[in-house]
Amino acid sequence: MKNLHFHILFLLAISFTCISSQAQNARKRVAVVLSGGGAKGMAHIGMLKVLEKAGIPVDIVTGTSMGSIVGGLYSIGYSADELDSLVHKQDWAYILSDNENLSHQSLEARKKQNTYILQRSISSKSRKINTASGFIRGKNLTALFRNLAHNYNDSIDFSTLPIPFACVATDIVNNTEYDFHSGVLAEAMRASMSIPGVFEPIRKNNMVLVDGGLRNNYPADIARQMGADYIIGCTVQDPPKTADDLNSTAAILGQIIDVNCKNKYYDNLAITNIPIRVNTKPYNAASFNTEAIDTLIRRGEEETMKHWNELMELKKKLGLPADYKPKRIAFPRPQSMDKEYKINLFIFKNMTAHDEKFLRIKFHLNEGDSINLKKAEQITTSMRMDLFYNNANYELNKHANDYQITFEAGEKKTAQLSLGARFDNEEIAALQMNAEIPLRTAIPVSLDLTLRLGKRIKAVAEAIYHPVSFTKMRLSYEYNYNDVNVYEEGARLYNTTYNYHAINWTLLDFNIRNFNVTVGTRWDYYHHGDLLAEIKQIKEGALEVPKDDHYYSYQLRTKYDSENDGYFPTKGAWFRAGYGYYTNNFIHYHSHAGFSVVDAAWRMSFPINNRLILQPMVYGRFLFGSEIPHMEGNVIGGNFFGHYITQQMPFAGIGHVEFTDNHFAAIQLKVQENIFKHIYIIAKSTMAEHTNQLSNFFESRTMWGTQIGGYYKSSLGPLGLNFGWSNHTNELYAYFNLGYEF
Repeated sequence: MKNLHFHILFLLAISFTCISSQAQNARKRVAVVLSGGGAKGMAHIGMLKVLEKAGIPVDIVTGTSMGSIVGGLYSIGYSADELDSLVHKQDWAYILSDNENLSHQSLEARKKQNTYILQRSISSKSRKINTASGFIRGKNLTALFRNLAHNYNDSIDFSTLPIPFACVATDIVNNTEYDFHSGVLAEAMRASMSIPGVFEPIRKNNMVLVDGGLRNNYPADIARQMGADYIIGCTVQDPPKTADDLNSTAAILGQIIDVNCKNKYYDNLAITNIPIRVNTKPYNAASFNTEAIDTLIRRGEEETMKHWNELMELKKKLGLPADYKPKRIAFPRPQSMDKEYKINLFIFKNMTAHDEKFLRIKFHLNEGDSINLKKAEQITTSMRMDLFYNNANYELNKHANDYQITFEAGEKKTAQLSLGARFDNEEIAALQMNAEIPLRTAIPVSLDLTLRLGKRIKAVAEAIYHPVSFTKMRLSYEYNYNDVNVYEEGARLYNTTYNYHAINWTLLDFNIRNFNVTVGTRWDYYHHGDLLAEIKQIKEGALEVPKDDHYYSYQLRTKYDSENDGYFPTKGAWFRAGYGYYTNNFIHYHSHAGFSVVDAAWRMSFPINNRLILQPMVYGRFLFGSEIPHMEGNVIGGNFFGHYITQQMPFAGIGHVEFTDNHFAAIQLKVQENIFKHIYIIAKSTMAEHTNQLSNFFESRTMWGTQIGGYYKSSLGPLGLNFGWSNHTNELYAYFNLGYEF
C-alpha cells in the first residue's frame, strides 16, 4: 500500500510539473519594435536598459534602419549595457565613411587620404563614376556588422536566433517593402539603413534595397505577423512640422524624408501596447558624437521609466512575479583581431591568377599557416589599394579542426579619381585633382596623374611598376609654375615667378607598414620669369637675382609615420630624413665637387590626458659644398613642410617664405587641446640656430617665435585661424585656412 501511495504522489508531481511548464510555454509573447532615425536611434538602447531592469521578457524584435542594428544585435545576445559600451567605443566618423584604416595603408595612400576630400572610382564594366548609387559604399559599416555578428555570417532563418528577429528594407525597383526574415544578418542590417543617395544600396537578386524607413519606419505590423501578443515600441520620430518650421533647404528635404517615413506609422503606433516616444531635439540622424549618444541613451531611459507602471502591469498580465528576470542569453563577443586561426585552405574569388600570386607572396600565405583578422583586413586593404578592386571582403569559416578563409573581390577599377580644395588668405583658392589608372599590361604598371590649379600650378605624371613584393619602381615628370613672395625679416623683398621641371627616377621604393625607403636620381630645371623688386635693392646688390639652372642629383630618403591622424594626432611618431648629392653633369657642379643636402625631422605625440597632447619636434637642413645655388637654399616660414617650395620648413611666428643660412636646425613644442568635440586649440613655440659656417653654429642670434590658433576638424579639412609673432620679423601675422594642405 505504501508503494502504491508513493507511485500516485510521484505521478501527480510529474503531472503538476508538466502543467506548470506548459503554462510557462503558453505565456503570451512580447515584441520590441524599434524605429529608424539614424543616430537618434541610440535612444533604443536606453529603452532596452529599462526593460531589462523591469524584467520584461523579449520574445520578438523588429526594427528599421538604426532600429534594425540595435535590434539585430540585441536578438543575438548583446545586452543593453554591452550595446551602450559598443556604440561609445566606435570611431563613427571612420565607420560611416569608406576611408581605409590608416594603419593598413602605405604612407603614400595615407598622404592622399589626408589631401583629398572626395575619392571616387570608375569601374571596369560600367565605365561610369560610382557616385550615383551612393556617396558612401559602407564597407567599414559592413565590416563592423560582420565582426559583431560573426557567429551568424551564413544565410540563416532569423526565427532561429536567440530572439526571433526581422527588419525592413525598401526595394526601389518597384517601391515596395521587403521584410528580412532570413539571410545574412549583417547584410540585412546594412540594407535596412541604406539611406538613399548617402549609402550604396544592397543588391539582392533583382532587388535594389535601401533604407526601410521609406516604406515602414516602425514595423509593429511585422511583430504582430510573427506572433506578438503585446508590443513595446520605441520611436524617435520628430513631431509634425508646421509651415513656419520649413524655412530652409535642409528642413524641406528633412520633411520630404519624414513624410515618406510615415507610411504605416500611425497604424502601427495604434497597435502598440506601450508606445515610447523619445524627445530627440536638438539632435538629428547624423548626431554620432559622444555628447549626443550619452544624451539620447539617457533620454531613452528616462522616457521608458515614465511607463514603469505599465511595464509592471504587463508583467502581471504575463503571469510573471514582480521579481522575475529573463534568463540571460550568452553574449557573443566580437571576434578578436589578434587571435590566430590555422588555415587549411585559402580561397580567392573573382581574382586573376596574378593577383592571387601577388597576395600570397606579399603576405606569405601558405596553407597550414596561421592568420589573424588584423592581417586579413590588411589583405583586403591591399586588394583595394594595390590591386584596384572596388570592393574586397573576407570570410572565415571553420572546416573540420581547422579553418578556411575566402577573399572575394568586386569588380576592377578603371581609375580612381580624387579631388581636393583649399582656401587661405594668401592664395585665396586652389584645387587639386588626381587620377590613378591601372594599365592592362603584361607587367603590373599604373599611372598616377596630378593637376593643381590656383595661383600656383602643378602637373605630375608618374608611371609606377608594382612587382610582387613590398617594392616599387617609379618614373615621373613634374611641372610647377610658382608665383612666390619672398620676405626678409618680415618685409617683402621681392616677388618671383618661375617654371620648374623635374624628372625623377626612383629605382627602389620599399614600403612596409609605417616605413618607407626610396633610392633614386632626379633632374631639376629652373627657368625664371619676372622678378618684381625695388630698383634700389638690385643696384645696391642687396638682392641675389636667381638664374636659370639645372641639376642632376642622387637621392636617398626614408620616412616613418605611426601617427593616428594626419592633422590632429594624439599618439604616434613621424620621422623623415634624406641625403642628396647634386651636380650639373652627373659628377661635378661647375667644375668642382657637387654639393650635398642633409635634412631630417622627427616629432612624437605624448598624451597628457584624453584631450591634452604635447608634441615636441626637432628638424633641420644642412647644405655642404663650395657653391650652393640660390634655389636650393634653406627656406623657412608658414605651417607646413614644402608648401610653396620643396625645401620649405615651418616656423612658428613667421608667416611668409624667407631664405635663411645654409645650416639650420630648430626645435618646436606644440600643445594641442581638444576643447570640445571637433574643436582644437593649438599653441606652438619654435627656437632655431642658423649659420653659413658650421663652426659658428651657436654664435648666431637665436631665432624664436610663437603662435596660437583655433581649429575645427571638418569634413572638408581643418578650418583654422592662427596668430603668430617672432623675434625675426617683429610683427604679428594672421593666417586663415580651410582644407587639407597641398
